Amino acid sequence: MIKKIYNRIKILLFLNANILSVEERKLVNKPFHFKGDNGEAILLVHGWTSTAYEVRRLARFLNDSGYTTMGPMLKGHGSYFKDLKNIRMEDWLMDVKLAFEELKKEHNKVYIIGNSIGANLAVIFSADRVDVAGLVLLAMPYQIRLEKLSGFFAKFVNILLPYARKMYLPWMSFSTAMIRATSYQNYPIKSALETIIITKKSRKILGKIVQPCLIMQSSNDHVVASNSLEKIYTQINSPIKKKQYVPRSYHTFISDLENAYVFKDILNFIEEN
Repeated sequence: MIKKIYNRIKILLFLNANILSVEERKLVNKPFHFKGDNGEAILLVHGWTSTAYEVRRLARFLNDSGYTTMGPMLKGHGSYFKDLKNIRMEDWLMDVKLAFEELKKEHNKVYIIGNSIGANLAVIFSADRVDVAGLVLLAMPYQIRLEKLSGFFAKFVNILLPYARKMYLPWMSFSTAMIRATSYQNYPIKSALETIIITKKSRKILGKIVQPCLIMQSSNDHVVASNSLEKIYTQINSPIKKKQYVPRSYHTFISDLENAYVFKDILNFIEEN
């Protein structure tokens, strides 16, 4: 058993070192803006501790179908993990607002795709914005797993140990290779507490969401509470809504190289609405 785990760790280290080409590595901490020609645009919001690169492949796929796609870098990301320490929800919402309004200047419709905490930010932003054409919520936590306990514990830990490191289970090796290669592996406890504030805020206003909405989540998500998708689906007031589970995947399944097939499902939903 120990030898098996050791071999998987060796494979993981190889993947992390080789999963991105030299050219791609230069793009990891960069925002993107791909011009389309169909008059419609899609804003893609990355998750906490990650970068716009995690949704870049999806953006390229959607751009190939004529959509202008934009992925801003949320403040504190793509530089040094300690830069997250004093960033607040309002800072990230401003990043979303500025990108959305830039796209609105030249496009008839603007959709928003959010990944993980990026999806929570998309919900908060869209609650009072009837001009958001539709939402795609990927791996959105209605509630983070063990949220109350972890939040209570983190407040005390933050006094003595202000920073922490992510932990992965051995069987997550393949599905998290891209995530490890493109995101912070350390983070400020203070910033982790901010994500709890964001999830609480977003679930309180789900009833304000009336735009067409596609909700997708891994069927064995290790980060969010197990009933997150069902609660989000039930509580939003969108007359057009669809839910979909992605099997055999880690939390941020959109970064998993094996899950590119969901790109087509996302495109189909946007084209139909």
